[in-house]
Amino acid sequence: MAQVSKNNGEGPDKRVWMTYGGCVYDVTDFIGNHPGGSHKILLAAGGPIEPHWHDLPQRYMEKMLIGELHPSDQEKVDEIMDKLSEESDPYENEPTRSPLLKVHNETPMNAEVPADILNSQYITPVSEFYIRHHHPVPLLSKEQEEAFRLDVDLSLLSGQKQTAKLSLAQIKSLPKVEVTSTLQCSGNRRSGFNDLRETSGTPWSQGAISTAKWGGARLVDVLMLASEQLAIEQEPAEGVYCTSKSHSISSLPETLQNVQRLLDQHPNLQHIRFESLDGMLSSIDVGKALSPFGDVIIAYEMNDGILNREHGYPLRVIVPGYAAVRSPKWVSRLELAEEEAEGAWHRGLNYKILPPSVHNASEVDLEQMPGLSEVSVFSGITKVSRVVEASGDAVQRLVPGETVLVKASGWAWAGGGRNIVRVDVTGNNGKTWESTNITHGFNQPYGRAWAWVFWECPSIPATVCEDGISVELCCKGVDKAFNTQPESSDGMWNVRGLGNNSWFRLRHKVV
Repeated sequence: MAQVSKNNGEGPDKRVWMTYGGCVYDVTDFIGNHPGGSHKILLAAGGPIEPHWHDLPQRYMEKMLIGELHPSDQEKVDEIMDKLSEESDPYENEPTRSPLLKVHNETPMNAEVPADILNSQYITPVSEFYIRHHHPVPLLSKEQEEAFRLDVDLSLLSGQKQTAKLSLAQIKSLPKVEVTSTLQCSGNRRSGFNDLRETSGTPWSQGAISTAKWGGARLVDVLMLASEQLAIEQEPAEGVYCTSKSHSISSLPETLQNVQRLLDQHPNLQHIRFESLDGMLSSIDVGKALSPFGDVIIAYEMNDGILNREHGYPLRVIVPGYAAVRSPKWVSRLELAEEEAEGAWHRGLNYKILPPSVHNASEVDLEQMPGLSEVSVFSGITKVSRVVEASGDAVQRLVPGETVLVKASGWAWAGGGRNIVRVDVTGNNGKTWESTNITHGFNQPYGRAWAWVFWECPSIPATVCEDGISVELCCKGVDKAFNTQPESSDGMWNVRGLGNNSWFRLRHKVV
């Protein structure tokens, strides 16, 4: 272990070694690409990883293996871990999860929805909603629940420390609104990137996406309530939506005038920051946050029930049309701010799409690159079956290159509230395309289509693959701006594996 401790990044060659499970790894070249940021991985520099991470994806480590730790040194590490486990296990009170979910990681929990149930219901059941956590799920005692307050920092408006503390009951006294919104992990379909070159992160298939009906208070109403609590409404020039204390919803002209006046008086107001009970830091631009058409809410309900621990109890921010990381769970603090949130989830590598040519994030200035907010257009195929005529034989072996008819169904979604206007599907790699039928989600408000659509196509000519038993289908969505999905992911590859919206490809056996 003495040799390992010398390689802590501070020596002459600044190499960084770590140990895990009795093995020694040189992680120097991986530090810049670590999903949690270099500061986090360097906690274990020159020592064991186990005290810092419960579960380490071995696929990252294999290429960095340089040797084995002496058994006596590993025994000392095991003794340390035994003592730590006796003191407390941060994951010992995790919620019970549905066995239907496909688990990628236990601690923290990352689990996706299998394709065969992904669009079995338009509103995803709470138990089957995908899970993406960065930390243990917070567990509040009864006393902590009663004492819980949402801190709302409005100091930017007055230049003095001004933080309101709102109870859950106060927030629930505001007009309740409901927003049906799809949330998708930014790394959904990362496995498709990995086929070209390894990325860093959970190897999601297409199931890190789900849709729920969220209930809660508008963010602007929460800010108004906070301003009233601080008596800022007595000085409208300094306030936020300073209307009456009845919490009645302003008329559209009044709302727009108030927003414009606020921004004119405070041009340095650019972001709304969020902080969560688990330490998560995130933010969104003020234009989205305050827009009456943005539908940003502070949610306390999910699918007509109380928001559960897994998905954010007691409060969760819902930012429709943005990457799900901008809808933080367990939110405990809001802040009007000049700059975006600090931390790895906004300013670090975690949610930044680097150019395909960059294989090591340390080569670029991350501060100059924006993080993911509004997202692109996506689609997927969940079911395929062969269309067999009454006289046909469904089990015969097919001839490679011949054409058979299949039917398929799936989903599509676009960020920014951009309605899906069409989903196209092909069975011959784009030589011909079939338009699908949108079966669910087609009647969403124009420009506020926060939820996915479901589609079906009853007859798709498909070319039999070389194995004689399967076909390959591709689909692509088209949104109201007529953005569509690129054919290949090669030109989109990025070291974090984010935003893969290339044609969705599915090879499926039809014999």
